[in-house]
Amino acid sequence: MSKINFNYIKIIGLIVLVGFLFAFSNQRNKTRKVSGPNITFLGENKLFITDVNVSKLLIVNQEPVSQQSKEIIDLNKLESALKSNPMIKEAEVFMSVNGALSAEIEQKKPIARVNTKVSYYIDDEGGYMPLSHNYAARVPLVTGNINKNNLEKVFKFAKAVDEDDFLKKHVIEIRQNDDDTIDFKIRKSDFTVHLGTLKQLDKKINNFKAFYQKAFKDQILDHYALVNLKFDKQVICTKK
Repeated sequence: MSKINFNYIKIIGLIVLVGFLFAFSNQRNKTRKVSGPNITFLGENKLFITDVNVSKLLIVNQEPVSQQSKEIIDLNKLESALKSNPMIKEAEVFMSVNGALSAEIEQKKPIARVNTKVSYYIDDEGGYMPLSHNYAARVPLVTGNINKNNLEKVFKFAKAVDEDDFLKKHVIEIRQNDDDTIDFKIRKSDFTVHLGTLKQLDKKINNFKAFYQKAFKDQILDHYALVNLKFDKQVICTKK
């Protein structure tokens, strides 16, 4: 009679037990219900879309993602759903081992608001951004001959305004004329500034700053109806 190797049997039994526990744990993990979502807004722009808006985008099989099984959750699809919202610039969705779903959202930043037959924002990358029911951004209005599919010139000047402390404080309206030249208006003054084309833009902006500071000091800003910047070496003013 051969001698029974009990150590060998113990090892086999232990392997079977570990395999069973792993399979049981794995199956239990798959069927675990998703909790959350925990939504975090990144950056400064947190006002245009809410937690409720984001939760409504986190849908699987026409149902909210919370309380659904982990195994049917596709994180890439959820991220794509979030990024499809025109208020959202970037989105990342991830899930912990215990089924806690989290989403990190970066909202778009508006730098101008088109105020024509259809109103919308222009974001800081030159893209379309709808108005929000939750918050209205304090940015310059854009008027005149505006084509939603051709915002390049308006965006370039709006971007310059957004990145310049002086212009950001003063410019309240940007107008694109029929010939694609640009006018703008400033706070607390009723004259129009004719920028012309965007050639030599930095120089024209510096010329305007010099004019404004001198005219403000002399208290004669209200004397003018038009300030013409289209000539890069001079500022031509038309009195009322």
